Amino acid sequence: MAKSAFFVTGTDTGVGKTAVATGLLHAANQRGLTTAAVKPVSAGCEVTPDGLRNEDALQLQAVVNPPMPYDLINPVALEPAIAPHIAAIEARRALSADRIAGYCRGVLGHQAFSLVEGAGGWRVPLNPVETMADLAKVLNLPVILVVGVRLGCLNHALLTAEAIVRDGLPLAGWVANTIDPDMPRLRENVDSLGQRLRAPFLGWVPYLETVTAESVSEYLSLEVLLPTVK
Repeated sequence: MAKSAFFVTGTDTGVGKTAVATGLLHAANQRGLTTAAVKPVSAGCEVTPDGLRNEDALQLQAVVNPPMPYDLINPVALEPAIAPHIAAIEARRALSADRIAGYCRGVLGHQAFSLVEGAGGWRVPLNPVETMADLAKVLNLPVILVVGVRLGCLNHALLTAEAIVRDGLPLAGWVANTIDPDMPRLRENVDSLGQRLRAPFLGWVPYLETVTAESVSEYLSLEVLLPTVK
């Protein structure tokens, strides 16, 4: 089958982009597809004997098949857990959409199913003039939107979806990821999103005490993204 790649973004930071990405990768693996992933920029890394390591990138590394070296998954690793453009300035590193896209292109196109996971939300800055959206635009990838279901998610999701389409990229699908299990009218909010987001619904992940690629994949529909996969 043809190789497919997608850009994963979220309505904010901490909404479960990595959980959903690993769930989709696991689902693809289970269907016998080869997989690859890139977390091109990560801010919030630990110093290890092997260099700076980011937990999200490590989770992606643990699920891709065939295995990938860490540096291919996360070519730009920044230590402080702050906005990437600020962390890059402090580390005296220059971020640009073209340069980061070059790192991604070294991975994309080799496996049947690939994901590029952004940092934070759609408009997180890379430098004074570019944002994560510019990276997705340079790569020209369809976008998967992860909606962190909590108070305020309706506005965040609809504005993000509007921005993605306005930027000229297709919204390939969206996932509802439950951040706050005690949110009032939880189902009504997800239903409201389904009525308003003009994109395929890839699944609703409930609040999970233990989040793993396998547990998340049970709630996701890979077939919506890849109709030919059986």
